[in-house]
Amino acid sequence: MKKKKKIDKILITSITLSSSKILEKKYKANKKIIHQFLPLDISIFTNKFLNHWKPNLSIFIDSEIWPNLILQAASKKIPLLLINARITEKSFKRWQLVKNFSKKIFEKFDLCITSNKESENFLKTLGAKNIKNYGNLKFAQAKTNLNEDLDPYFLNKIKNRKVWCAASTHPTEEILCAKSHLIIKKKFSNILTIIIPRHVERAEKIKNELSNLNLKVVLYKNLSEINENTDVLIIDAYGESLKFYNISKYIFVGKSLVKNLATNSGQNPIEAAKLGCKIFHGPNVINFFEIYKYLNNLGITKEVKNSDELSLSLVEEFKNNKPKNVEIAAKIQNYGENIFNNVVVEIKKYIK
Repeated sequence: MKKKKKIDKILITSITLSSSKILEKKYKANKKIIHQFLPLDISIFTNKFLNHWKPNLSIFIDSEIWPNLILQAASKKIPLLLINARITEKSFKRWQLVKNFSKKIFEKFDLCITSNKESENFLKTLGAKNIKNYGNLKFAQAKTNLNEDLDPYFLNKIKNRKVWCAASTHPTEEILCAKSHLIIKKKFSNILTIIIPRHVERAEKIKNELSNLNLKVVLYKNLSEINENTDVLIIDAYGESLKFYNISKYIFVGKSLVKNLATNSGQNPIEAAKLGCKIFHGPNVINFFEIYKYLNNLGITKEVKNSDELSLSLVEEFKNNKPKNVEIAAKIQNYGENIFNNVVVEIKKYIK
């Protein structure tokens, strides 16, 4: 959309500091794209926000439903789209407690494009009218140039290492991965474990926890310290995952082995899958259930229940030493492009 001359400005809103930093880094050179924090969903604030920006089109993403903003945008005749809509069973039940109010909100959307069949059914019940389902837009992440990134000196240091990556990890999962590392190390002394925590501000704490297990741990910000004795590299920066998926054949995706997060579990495995990686995950992936089901049908995921199962699976993979599955990666890429193209066609209908 930024290439289209008839679009003057694209306003992207977010509500977290971490996302604002990523958007700033990504779009700071583009004068057409502006980032702002979304106002609190209080009538006086949202009304002031809309009066200031005067959007011609408003697109809500995923499960971001802000009632005041939606009602006021509709009253100002601003077209409203809900893209990659995701309504979980838990949130559906909450909306059902206020049926009349939920109908008042969801009927205001001119178009809802859902991310899965379950959300499509829920939205129908909640009062949405124009609903379409092309698949999850997360499959349509753009190709990225990964060759520009990792330090050649670092790559040279690890060229003879067995590398695997644990991504989007949550508390307790880093310890689990460290224990897996210790088991794998008995078979492959040159193992290097890369941990990318979901919240990078936890990096120092994780380093201390893992050091207590007699592991030699280096933070990404101190990458020059890595050597042949390093056990674990912890990535303490946002937006770096793809670089490490690119050099890893095997990825454990977190928020899947934390029991107290079972009802809000799972993280996005698509980026790793699109780079041909084999994906390991715990039994708790409810937020990405349909995505894991699709990837499992392609034969590139495996469920593990503890550190023993994870380490045994990784040892087996290292023994087999198969190359990345480029055919499956290409299939996922094409699937994502089809979803993307269909969604873009729908959005263009509302750009005057």
